[in-house]
Amino acid sequence: MDIERINLKREVLTVSELTRQVKELLEERGKDIWVSGEVSNYTRATSGHMYFTLKDEKAVIRAVLFRGYQQGVRFEIENGLHLIVHGSLSVFEKRGEYQIIVDFLEPEGLGALQLAFEQLKERLLKEGLFEESRKRPIPAFPDVVGVVTSETGAAIRDILNVIARRYSGVRVIIYPTLVQGEDAAQNIAEAIRKANQRNEAHVLIVGRGGGSLEDLWPFNEEIVARAIYESRIPVISAVGHEIDVTIADFAADVRAPTPSAAAEIVVKNKQELLKAYGDLRSRLFYGMDRIVGLRGEQLTRYTVEILEVRLNRLFREKQMVVDDLARSLSISVESALTKMKGRFEKAVGQLHVLSPLGTLARGYSITSRARDDRRVLSIGDIAVDEDIKSRLRDGTIYSKVTDVEQSDTGI
Repeated sequence: MDIERINLKREVLTVSELTRQVKELLEERGKDIWVSGEVSNYTRATSGHMYFTLKDEKAVIRAVLFRGYQQGVRFEIENGLHLIVHGSLSVFEKRGEYQIIVDFLEPEGLGALQLAFEQLKERLLKEGLFEESRKRPIPAFPDVVGVVTSETGAAIRDILNVIARRYSGVRVIIYPTLVQGEDAAQNIAEAIRKANQRNEAHVLIVGRGGGSLEDLWPFNEEIVARAIYESRIPVISAVGHEIDVTIADFAADVRAPTPSAAAEIVVKNKQELLKAYGDLRSRLFYGMDRIVGLRGEQLTRYTVEILEVRLNRLFREKQMVVDDLARSLSISVESALTKMKGRFEKAVGQLHVLSPLGTLARGYSITSRARDDRRVLSIGDIAVDEDIKSRLRDGTIYSKVTDVEQSDTGI
């Protein structure tokens, strides 16, 4: 081999140049690529772009879904999910890694809308939006029925026809909204909130007629489910046909299989009500006639003699009760008087012992000056030759003081 000739012809590339050539080659030949694989290492950057890896048993490839391509993705991308993606191949030059720039993706096996439905249903269920304990009963006889639907659709015609046929006295308020298309979910939620703000209706019917899964999709949006959950007015969900099930059905207080069925739930049939009224009226009169008849038969059993005997017996029984009460009262009064007399005599005896007369009876006397009857309590209260008087138990002695002697004890 001629080494010198090879060296003269060689073209040395930088890493950047080589990577750029590989990128151009991949992008030229890999413009329309479909790939299936399992998602791993999923992240959402602060920019909004989604980065993940697609893998199978033998290989992996990096993938990126830029924010501008995410508008049609209704389900949540998560690790372990099997996807089919469409896009073009490229190279991330900084790391020298090839990747697929995704512009479309869908779940493998399960449809994208069905997967989005299941994911949202599971999340709202965990939050408690479908809790049975919070569901409110529908008023039995609402005067005002609110309807959140398209004012030109088949659903409102069906509802109005049913209500007019069953009971025309009910007032219907229509809160018009889009029920299909990109802005429909936002419109439906706003109509439900508007109905609550105006607070006119006693119950709300929220729904539309039949259609494809895509047509009914606004009623599977989270914003509609939360508006129904937050509604203070009881809500009946009536979307599509009987086989159609939406997130709105789970969030509502009652699910009706069709808009017509919702109207039948809300408005009782006038003829049925009149028949029920007639049946109750007949049962009431029959019951009253039977009670009056039974009481009449009972009255015929009581003659004047029987009534007199019963009244006399009742009088005697009550008289015996009165006599027993009188005896009990007499005994209680006598016992109370005896106790009071004993306490009185005891108190009198105690007063007698402590009184001046009691003291005199025990041999003592009370001395006072004769001129002013002032009691003599000390030798200082009297002078020699002064007249005094001493009161005894049975009389008074008058005397003159001849001498005064001080006691040694001071008593």
